[in-house]
Amino acid sequence: MKRYSSTIGRTPWLSRRQMLWRAGAGMGAIGLAHVAADAGLLPAAADTLVARQPHFAPRAKRLIYLYMNGGPSQVDTFDYKPSLEKYDGQRPSEADLKTLRKTTVIMKSPWKFRQYGQSGVWVSDLFPHVAHCIDDICVIRSMKTDIPEHAAAMTMMNIGSLQPNRPSLGAWLGYGLGTENQNLPSYVFLSHRVKPRPNEVTWSNSFLPGIYAGVYVDTENIDPEKVLANIRNPRLTLSDQRAQLDLLASMERKRLKRLEYDQHLEAKIQSMELAFRMQVTAPEAFDLSQETQTTLDLYGIQKEPQREVRGERSFGGFREGCLLARRLSERGVRVVQVAFGGDIPWDDHEDIMNHEYRARHCDQAIAGLLIDLKARGLLDETLVMWGGEFGRTPVNDISGGTPGRDHNHYGFTVWLAGGGVQGGMAYGATDEFGFQAIDKPMHVHDLHATILHAMGLDHEQLTYHYSGRDFRLTDVYGKVAAGIFA
Repeated sequence: MKRYSSTIGRTPWLSRRQMLWRAGAGMGAIGLAHVAADAGLLPAAADTLVARQPHFAPRAKRLIYLYMNGGPSQVDTFDYKPSLEKYDGQRPSEADLKTLRKTTVIMKSPWKFRQYGQSGVWVSDLFPHVAHCIDDICVIRSMKTDIPEHAAAMTMMNIGSLQPNRPSLGAWLGYGLGTENQNLPSYVFLSHRVKPRPNEVTWSNSFLPGIYAGVYVDTENIDPEKVLANIRNPRLTLSDQRAQLDLLASMERKRLKRLEYDQHLEAKIQSMELAFRMQVTAPEAFDLSQETQTTLDLYGIQKEPQREVRGERSFGGFREGCLLARRLSERGVRVVQVAFGGDIPWDDHEDIMNHEYRARHCDQAIAGLLIDLKARGLLDETLVMWGGEFGRTPVNDISGGTPGRDHNHYGFTVWLAGGGVQGGMAYGATDEFGFQAIDKPMHVHDLHATILHAMGLDHEQLTYHYSGRDFRLTDVYGKVAAGIFA
């Protein structure tokens, strides 16, 4: 999907860049530039958020990513392993995989697992509300990634690379598909109080046009008039702002014509246009007072602020984030990502029992989102993803003195719902202890290829020419897990 053009050789005078180009390459290079432009090999002078046709008929129109940053334990949530109880306190050879910290013996899950729904998929007592939605969920139990370290694993999960220099999943989807609402961004990232690691890299556009970068929103203060800084102009009317913006855009585009192509300047023009249009649309989209008490109760949202427990910051903003995800999605935002909390809240090396506290702050809201989407007829065309950057070990991490679990990149769980995915199924498997993916192993690149496929995009065709080569989200990897689709 290359949409590029060139203005080389079309201005009546020579800029310094043109002079150097022509002096160094001659007239032949000018002709070559026009050939390259016609072939779609040069950058575009403008990219917009206009909705674009996918490569093929999509199963899903939008993505909601429930980001469990920090890495929840698969063997305590959605990957039932009876052998953990059988071998509790022992150290079988299968546990001798190298992990981040020193570990000891097999540790059984503190929570019971039960079978739910007509499908009978196993879910732990940590997620009783989500368990009742299991017939709409495909649990992928065979995920794997490259490095058991937060920053690298988080960049891999969010941008498809270990290095923080690539566009995010949300930016790629915005670039490939645009948005269904020109008055809202294509990608919104929601978090509570603190940004997840590695901060802006997570929702970055990198070398893609700046209009596709995610818009970060802190759910601690979701006053519709304050949720986005400077959303209102207190001095100018909309008509005055429109006239001012048109003048500035005209001046900038004249400059842009002289420069031939300047991605940062183009992004500035597009951002000003979007900001102008968002003045009316964004406050309404973030106004939770429009929701009924029944809907608020469905997500577990309380009017009074929740008290902090165990001296930790409340994760109550995740509930509001889930409801905002539905509101933004139904208004045409292509990708909404909701982080569970700031930094790495699921990182329970020192006390795995903290998982209970964390699950209590998201279980009802996640189920509420699925139920709400389904009731509104939106689940079939909305792909919902749940998961962290890796999982946790079935053996005890002794670094904290109390039972905990280390990072595990060899095998972990994410799940998908809606968007044409077959519900009530478990895809792939880890070994008998939940340590390593052994059946239908699915790398993060495969997950990204599968998500793009659900959205009607061929991950090998969705490319962007930058720095002399074509880049794509999945690099040179990625295989679609066709077996998860209904």
